[in-house]
Amino acid sequence: MKKSLKPIEELKVRLKEIAHLVSISAILSWDQEVHMPSKGADVRAESLSYLSGLIHSSFIALDTNGLLSTLKKDLDTKKVKGNDAVIVRETWKDYERQHKLSESFVKELSSVTSKAQNVWIEARKKNDFKLFQPWLEKIIKLKQQEAEMIGYKDSPYDALIDQYEPGMTAGEAAKILNDLKDFLIPFIAHLKTNTKDASRLKVKGKFLKEKQIAFNHFISKALGFDFDAGKLDVSTHPFSTNFHPHDVRITTRYKEDDLFHSIGSTIHEVGHGLYEQGITGKHFGTPLGESVSLGIHESQSRMWENIIGKSKSFWKYFYPKLQKQFPEPYKKISFDSFYNTINTVQPTLIRTESDEVTYNLHIIVRFEIEKELIEGSIEVKDLPYIWKSKMKQYLGISIPNDTLGVLQDVHWSAGLIGYFPTYSFGNLYSAQFYDTIKKTIPNLDREISKGNFAPILLWLRKNIHSKGKTYRAGELVKKITGEDLNSKYFTEYLEHKYKTT
Repeated sequence: MKKSLKPIEELKVRLKEIAHLVSISAILSWDQEVHMPSKGADVRAESLSYLSGLIHSSFIALDTNGLLSTLKKDLDTKKVKGNDAVIVRETWKDYERQHKLSESFVKELSSVTSKAQNVWIEARKKNDFKLFQPWLEKIIKLKQQEAEMIGYKDSPYDALIDQYEPGMTAGEAAKILNDLKDFLIPFIAHLKTNTKDASRLKVKGKFLKEKQIAFNHFISKALGFDFDAGKLDVSTHPFSTNFHPHDVRITTRYKEDDLFHSIGSTIHEVGHGLYEQGITGKHFGTPLGESVSLGIHESQSRMWENIIGKSKSFWKYFYPKLQKQFPEPYKKISFDSFYNTINTVQPTLIRTESDEVTYNLHIIVRFEIEKELIEGSIEVKDLPYIWKSKMKQYLGISIPNDTLGVLQDVHWSAGLIGYFPTYSFGNLYSAQFYDTIKKTIPNLDREISKGNFAPILLWLRKNIHSKGKTYRAGELVKKITGEDLNSKYFTEYLEHKYKTT
């Protein structure tokens, strides 16, 4: 006779089964962005819709026989402790959200967003927002329905942002981002008035894609990305996804005349990939095998991309190698001129190509728009005008067309409403974490300048990656830095780096 499992062990087995389904779905989504032919869009949408319904029903079934409810009672009475308590706590939180959504709704949302992503790609190519408009209207209605099903206290946006940054509300996010906006707009104006414009330095040329790919692989490996447990590919919009800590996929994009079109994006996605590769494999399928929040995830990519990847120490190691690989034009450009160029503060049209100072204003534009869309105070048809108005007001730039404006991001077509603010939270987390890292690792800049990134990665592995969801984001930040999340470390970092006389 087969011996029955203890409830907590049965839960782990069933969570792992669901995780396999999630991985299969993620593989199909990755393939859709990287390899799938355009005519495969409709049938791929059907496959993803079917899988999303199966995953949803499998998750809801965790309590069909009272398994999850029993464990929740054991958690409340402290019969479940340690790692098992974390698994039950976080699984119950997800279950409470998921069981409020019908299977038919989940399948419809998956189908619509899968099809919408291909329409978005076409709309971008044709510079035709009206082509995408009806699909975005469908998505906004569905996300409004989702918010109503989940429930909220003040704003329907609360129910959506909580999915990406648990515990965060629309009001709290607005306060954080408004404070940041109040700092950034005058700070950028000050920099514009008091710094030399290095952006005119001619760093463009003709860079063979094959050589760019090789150099991006070189940087990725040097930072610690394990190519035996991951891949770097090409997509329209750079992204990362994972099927297991031993199978992590990241993508970038290339321009023949602009080397840094790919380098910055690659380092950013490597940051995400390092996090996923650092999660403990034995906990696969459980909350201990998942990242804390998107804000914490973004802190990893923004730290590697900007705080480390645009530092003097970083390029003291990599610049001679870049000059050797791409002698034209870099052999003619001094280190100081190069460093000033890659750290030029200059408002740009594209979020993913913007500097670390103006970047957050791009996020604030998107946050304000999607929050108002979900709350019903603006309409999808007005987005091109609203986008142009906000970009002019906050960044002082004019939007020439919708491809370079409201159509530039994949997030809305994918239904990721509530996602954007986590990028700014990531900047704040990254600066606060890095302040602690500098105090912990002796001679950090010297090690970076020698190409030794292992001490940083080991610190991140120990303090963040391996923890899974043991702590909520706020708890993790306080445990690591001794303080609640605040913007002072980020603003001080900017003021110190870009100080002017």
